[in-house]
Formats: sequence, structure tokens, C-alpha cells
Amino acid sequence: MIGQLVSDAVAGYFRGKSILITGSTGYLGKVLLEKILRVQPDVKKLFLLVRAADIKSAKHRVETEVMGRAILRVLKEKLGNGFESFIQEKVCPLAGDIMYENLGLGPAKLRELLKEVDIIVNGAATTNFYERYDVAFEANVMGAKHICEFARRCSKLKMLLHVSTAYVAGEQDGILLEKAILMGETPRGRACLDVESELNLIKETRRELKARCCSEQAEKRTMKELGLKRAREFGWPNTYVFTKAMGEMLLGHLRGDLPVVIVRPSIITSVLKDPLPGWMEGIRTIDSFIVGYAKQALSIFLVDLDLIMDVIPGDMVVNAMMVAMAAHSEEQAQRIYHLTSSLRNPAPYAVLAESGHRYFLHNAPRSAAGKDPAVGLSRMRFFRTFRGFRAYMAIRFRLPLEALRLLNVALCGAFSRRYDELSRRYKYVMHIAELYAPYALFKGRFDDTNTETLRAGMADREQDDSSNGYYFGFDPKCIDWDDYFYRVHIPGVLKYLYD
Repeated sequence: MIGQLVSDAVAGYFRGKSILITGSTGYLGKVLLEKILRVQPDVKKLFLLVRAADIKSAKHRVETEVMGRAILRVLKEKLGNGFESFIQEKVCPLAGDIMYENLGLGPAKLRELLKEVDIIVNGAATTNFYERYDVAFEANVMGAKHICEFARRCSKLKMLLHVSTAYVAGEQDGILLEKAILMGETPRGRACLDVESELNLIKETRRELKARCCSEQAEKRTMKELGLKRAREFGWPNTYVFTKAMGEMLLGHLRGDLPVVIVRPSIITSVLKDPLPGWMEGIRTIDSFIVGYAKQALSIFLVDLDLIMDVIPGDMVVNAMMVAMAAHSEEQAQRIYHLTSSLRNPAPYAVLAESGHRYFLHNAPRSAAGKDPAVGLSRMRFFRTFRGFRAYMAIRFRLPLEALRLLNVALCGAFSRRYDELSRRYKYVMHIAELYAPYALFKGRFDDTNTETLRAGMADREQDDSSNGYYFGFDPKCIDWDDYFYRVHIPGVLKYLYD
């Protein structure tokens, strides 16, 4: 590790570097891209690998899904009329996909990148908790394999940074360490998971579905259920974290002497301060609660308010990524960092519940017509166990819904619209509960010893010099969670995600 770093040294590290970024159209990818361009305008080139049929489509995606977003506002204001020419000089969209060998690149472009790239940031992934097993496997497992193979062929590569998730730990309690996941290792301690066998299972299931001439919908449902079944069998709560764990296994197994950093954020939330407080994209776990509360579509929620909610703002994640790249450049080792808050600055879910209720009392959401404030804003009811939640849902909603169904049949569909509306609401609440239960009831806490060592290596870690754009703080201990949720995150959710 480089001795004592200072913020301008971190920014300086990226001067003259060519960086390949996957996942740049995602939330974290945009925050990273903006930060690099703003703090180090002398970066040589940012190659953005995006899913697209051709280079024209790739450029269009980058223009609309990245450069057109509010997160670039500060950079645009800073550069003024020179923004467009600056982007054209520094940003190079590529049509490709990590699910393919050679990242789906043509021979000429492949040769160019193998000679040019200094740093690879692999942020591409499918984050759908209930994704098709084959789709998630191709992106999160084979994608990690293809990135690693590509990186090993780069002639001057100094760093491969891979974005994972802290929840690759699976369904475990206690303190969870920043350690590598070995091939075949599972949360339940049985070394019986074989990545190749999982790939063969997917292929065989596809062949069977094709032989049976299953409909697209039936195939989709089968592959989703297969992923969830395999994940839970080995000790992971969903297909997303299961496949991300296998991706880490392959990366560690195949990297050889590559300099590799794996960052594992917990639940990533809105930007804390730099460059646009509250900015975010994509509804995260806790945001379903906020949006549902704002719309009064959720009156109950499955969560133990006494359990620790592990969240980390997106700009802190990016700051830690950039410091880690500068600190471990050209080290022939693998480093793992938990970018989390459950040990450093723990906050129970009760903080979010109280902040949310207080915020909406002071800032009542408006009706769909946009005219009148919501009336009778009620407190949400919380359940600590799935058993209690299901029992309440059955008595309070499922039984009346069944009675309404029978009445609707008897009256020849007179209540069809009402039944369909209530049925959709019931299914939505049950879906949200089942989807997020592993997080809302999670009892583990993430060790961040490695991350604290990285923080300690920043000589000016206490200095908030964001006026020059060189601030790289990532210590969650500086966050007042109640203030953050009330003044930054909840307003950000309502501004950027609420519709």
C-alpha cells in the first residue's frame, strides 16, 4: 500500500490513465464517471462498455443515459460551452457486453484496448433479486470470468477493481469478515458448490424447456424459480447475491498475479454531498418503504426496527473506490473492502421509520392530481417476523379478498375492478416483503477493518475540501443518519424516483 495519501494525490493518480468502465449506465457508474472527469480533467480516456448493437447505439445510450443526467450538472456548469468537446475527447463509448468472451469487442478495438487500458472498473451486473438464473449467471458469474481473462491480457494494466456486494456473505449472523470467498465455499460451511455444475444445470434446464416447447412466460418463471431454489439451497437469500458470490469465486481463482480490489458496498443510498446531495437512480431496498409510504400504498412493512440498517451513500462508495485504486496500483495481490456502516456508525431501522414519518408530517405528499395534500397520514405498522406478518395479511386482507372474489362471481363480475385493484395491492405488499425480508431481518454486521486501514492511510481524511473537488471522504461516522434521511435522502427519493 502507498504510504500516506492526500486527496490531491488520489486525483493525480488518474492523470494520463485510460480506464475501462463497465456498468457506466448504472447509478454507481455515473457517480464514478462524473467524479473522475471533474477531479482529474487530464485523465486520458474513459472507455465505457455498454450493451448495444453497434457503436452508434452505444453512443446514443451514453448520451441519453449518462451525459443527460442531473449528476453531470456541476461538471457542465464548470466547463460551460466546453463541456461537449471535453466529453468527446475524454469519453469513448464501446458496444459490447461482459457476458461474451473478449467482452463482445471486434478484433481491432480489442487490440487497441489491450494495449491502452491502465485500469478496469467492473461495475456491470444484473441486480434484480429475482432475476432469471441464466441471465444472472451470464452477467454476474461469466461476466467476472470474461473481465478477468481480458484483464490478464492487458499489457500495462495497473488495477482491476470489481464491484460486488457485502451480502455475498449470505444468510449469516454475527461479524462478517472482509475475506475472499474460496471456490465452492458456502455460507453454511459446506464446500460443495461447483460453478461448472451450475452452468451445466442451466444449460440442461434450457434444453428441457426447449424440448417441451414451453412458452416464453413459462420459461421465464422456471428459470427464476431455479435461481431462487439454488441460492437458498446453498445459503444465499436470492439469485443476485448468489451469482455475485460465484463471480467473486471465479475472479479470485483466475486472477493469477493481477492487482485486484473487490469492493463490497451494503445498501447504496443517495449522494451525501458531492456533487449533488440527494441524487440517485433506481429504487433500493429501503426506498420501496419510502415511496410506498409517500403514496400511502404501504400501511405495513416487514422489518425489525431494532436491527441495524446497513446503508452507505453512493459518493462515499465512489470515494473509497478511487482511494483504493490509487493505494493498491500494481500490487500483485487481492484486496477486499466492506463499504458499510453497521459497525462504524450503526443505525437501527427505527431511525428511518421515525425520520420518514416526521418528514411526511412536515411535507405531506400530494394527491395524484397534484392539488391537495394527503389527508390522515398514518404511521406504518411493522412486523418483526414473517410468521406474524403473514398471519396479519391473511386475516386483514387475504380473507376479505377471497370473500370479495366469491361475491364478485355471484354477482356476475359487478366488483371485478375493485377486486383486481385490491388483489394487485395485496400481491405487491407480499412481493415487497418476500423480496426484502433477507435485508430487513438481516442480523449480521460487516467488519470493516481493511476499510478503516485504508481510511487511516489518508493524511487529510478529516479535511472536507470539496470546494476544489478533491474531497475523498468515506467515513460513515461523520453522518448523522436522522439528518441525512430527513434532509437529503428522503427528499432525493421523492425528487428523483417518485412518480
